[in-house]
Amino acid sequence: MTKRYDALIIGGGHNGLVCAFYLAHSGLKVRILERRGVVGGAAVTEEFHPGFRNSVASYTVSLLQPKVITDMKLAEHGYRVIERPISNFLPQEDGRYLKLGGGLERTQAEFRRFSPHDADILPAYYDALEGVAEVLRDLALKSPPNAGDGWRGLIDAALQGRRVAGLPIEAQRDVLDLFTKSARTLLDGWFESEAVKAAFGFDAVVGNYASPDTPGSAYVLLHHVFGEVNGKKGAWGHSVGGMGEITRIMAEVCRGLGVEISLESPVDQVLVDGGKVAGIRLESGEEIAAPRVIANVGPKLLYGKMVAASDLSPDFARRMKGFKAGSGTFRMNVALSELPRFTCLPEPGEHHRSGIIIAPTLDYMDRAFLDAKTYGWSQKPIVEMLIPSTIDDSLAPPGQHVASLFCQQFAPELPGGRDWDDEEDKAADTIIDTVEAQAPGFRASILGRQILSPKGLERKFGLVGGDIMHGNLTLDQMWSARPVLGHGSYRGPIRGLYMCGAGTHPGGGVTGAPGHNCAHEVIADGARMKRFRI
Repeated sequence: MTKRYDALIIGGGHNGLVCAFYLAHSGLKVRILERRGVVGGAAVTEEFHPGFRNSVASYTVSLLQPKVITDMKLAEHGYRVIERPISNFLPQEDGRYLKLGGGLERTQAEFRRFSPHDADILPAYYDALEGVAEVLRDLALKSPPNAGDGWRGLIDAALQGRRVAGLPIEAQRDVLDLFTKSARTLLDGWFESEAVKAAFGFDAVVGNYASPDTPGSAYVLLHHVFGEVNGKKGAWGHSVGGMGEITRIMAEVCRGLGVEISLESPVDQVLVDGGKVAGIRLESGEEIAAPRVIANVGPKLLYGKMVAASDLSPDFARRMKGFKAGSGTFRMNVALSELPRFTCLPEPGEHHRSGIIIAPTLDYMDRAFLDAKTYGWSQKPIVEMLIPSTIDDSLAPPGQHVASLFCQQFAPELPGGRDWDDEEDKAADTIIDTVEAQAPGFRASILGRQILSPKGLERKFGLVGGDIMHGNLTLDQMWSARPVLGHGSYRGPIRGLYMCGAGTHPGGGVTGAPGHNCAHEVIADGARMKRFRI
């Protein structure tokens, strides 16, 4: 084997970089092994058409933990996020539109055009959502209690559960609603306008291969609102330079602490000796020794391909085989000669700097899911468009633009044995048709496009089933049960094996929380071992 390290990290995505930072800051010798030729995982900025650059996969900022931003001193190295003037813009089928965000009073005025009742009840809804979101924010940077840890696990569970138990009974009901109900059932209990319900329900299907009628989808809605931008809770923003600028800065900070980052270094297998991690073997055949291996890849990829079956118990292997992954996400980037002109609001404006949502009702979203299950994708898919070049002119030539199209309800595996490599252009054309119906001339303005089907996302970024969350955010795969009960505290089933990716608590999104929490556990284990040796 080559020279030894204290820790090896598989995957140079943002959580791997965050984990490496904290480990190196504590004095460990760390090396990151990244399969691709660029650091950043799914948070990268690349040129996809001559003169046009964009965030390739992840595309917007809100969930990145303020503690991580502060600890890594990202702002001092050039990290900059510009808040959206409004959150979302939803064209409606009747020719109207709805804007969400820009402050409570402004949103209420928008809602009043659709329902005075919904405008009046909005503050109470926000208060209920924020009350639960605040609990999640508190838990996001805490390791879940681990089942099987005896008294220590029970104490951890009691301490973390105390925050929920201390809530007023009304807030505890809100917690129960958000963790168990479907998005539709939740929203029907608050609002009467279909447009308003769609504005909030969209978050329930982002990265979630499910209908807004699916029990538990209300939690996915909540998962997308507990972030903040520049100190504003629940806000979303554009990273100047694209998402790749965030991970570029993170890598720079890590290298400054002595972290080695090896690109084009795909890992073949985690090496185990005597029930303990011994290091890794690269696909090139090179073996690298370390007593700790930390996986920033999803559980499906780690335990399905990188760990020998003989090193796993039959029960663990069976449960990981049943771990649900596959988000039904289809991602496109398009180079545009001009801004899209929406029939309901044709002139340039703040809506071009927001999230443009083509999903006017919950019924529309439900049909999209049912179509995907039957045919592979919907003829009217759910589309979110962002145009970051409206605030960052470094991404496109003068007067031209780039747009991110983040689309939902595309089957991770096509029915009938069809292959995404043969079908992705047809699906992409359907997406363009969907936008064209709201913004005539959009198709003619496209100069180039980059297409990533679920299979393409898996091939390019290692996202099994195209799952941007590294695994479904369902009640059986959350908190202490993420990825499986008994291994929810970032420790794998082999001594010295850890997990720091989105397949652990608190789940997906560019948060940095799993990387932060995993590093905390690695350091704590090291301290315990040192005390034991003394």
